[in-house]
Amino acid sequence: MPIGKGLEQGWLSEEDIRELSARALAQIPLRNKRVLAIIPDHTRTAPVDLFFKLIYELIGHQTKALDYLVALGTHPVLSEEKLLARVGITKQEWQAKYKNVHFFAHQWDRPDALTTIGTISADEIEEISGGLMHENVPVTINKLIYDYDHIFIIGPTFPHEVVGFSGGNKYFFPGIAGAEIIDFFHWLGAVITNLKIIGRKWTATRAVVDRAAQFIDLPKLCFSLVVGEDKKLAGLYIGSPEEAWSAAADLSEKLHIEYKDHPYHLVLGIAPTMYDDIWTAGKVMYKSEPIVADGGEVVIYAPHISEISYTHGKILDEIGYHVRDYFLKQMEKFRHIPRAVLAHSTHVRGIGTFEDGIEKPRVQVTLATAIPEERCRLLNLGYRNPRSIEIEEYLNREEEGILVIPHAGEKLFRLRSNKGEQ
Repeated sequence: MPIGKGLEQGWLSEEDIRELSARALAQIPLRNKRVLAIIPDHTRTAPVDLFFKLIYELIGHQTKALDYLVALGTHPVLSEEKLLARVGITKQEWQAKYKNVHFFAHQWDRPDALTTIGTISADEIEEISGGLMHENVPVTINKLIYDYDHIFIIGPTFPHEVVGFSGGNKYFFPGIAGAEIIDFFHWLGAVITNLKIIGRKWTATRAVVDRAAQFIDLPKLCFSLVVGEDKKLAGLYIGSPEEAWSAAADLSEKLHIEYKDHPYHLVLGIAPTMYDDIWTAGKVMYKSEPIVADGGEVVIYAPHISEISYTHGKILDEIGYHVRDYFLKQMEKFRHIPRAVLAHSTHVRGIGTFEDGIEKPRVQVTLATAIPEERCRLLNLGYRNPRSIEIEEYLNREEEGILVIPHAGEKLFRLRSNKGEQ
């Protein structure tokens, strides 16, 4: 069982966090050991800065190394400024108090930075996926972890469109993984669909992630965070990635899912500035899709966003955004496209049909961003000039079927009539 505490009301104090962390770390022999902590980038809300300083204070004097690897998946590498902001220190502090701490960025597309640690067999994949897929899946990961004696994971758990709930071993896959497994399980999630996965604890995709993590033969300690407003913690669970994540997911299910009594014909989701592009701001759609009425509209309001994807933008310009069956029924045509990109495309577009060459999405998805109208249309997405939207005009109109979601992208919305569905 993990060491931890969770509150359905209120927040953990810094004393709670310190006591739990100190108790967990005291159980591990870390003197003269090399420790690598894996952390999320700025697109995940979490008090990473608090844990960076606390863990250094608790064990920095005894470890041989205490370094950090940013679990970027396929996200762009952080600038030094964003990296230091993530851990809450200045450059001067890094050069002085924390001068022995090294930071690394995962680079998924550099073969020389990766190593293959195993293969999930096609028979296992068939069993895990319920017969949806039958293929061998190579498991590649950042080889830097093997320069260390102990691996920490520090990160939050929220409802997630690909694995059900984020956190735990997801910081390995896709966090510091290679393209093969990233592409595979993202596409598996897309085939199953966001609506059937998001906010569900036990999913086929989570099973793939946990199975892949069994190939990592290193001691691991996971700090699973359940985060509320202003980065306050409602829960902290410390233990194995599987156990700590499981406890965090149980609390996240209670705190991060909001139930509504009826569907909405218009959802205006205000994307926070931590999302740099639609690759990340697409979460506005993922988290609100379950409460949108058939034929309704989701507006991703993000005037600060000017790019579809800094990593995959050219590919998305080529294929656009489409429902799952648009790709499934034409897979030979899209065989050359990374399946993680296909998955993102379908997740943003939502569910729908593709029959006799005609695509019918269930929901209209509209971008109110700095991305030009022409590009939105070419991508098969709607466009609205963000300057034309007065947010105040849409507030307090739920009875009319209009919902405004501030800081959209982390809390999941679901219809009360679907509560308890698995």
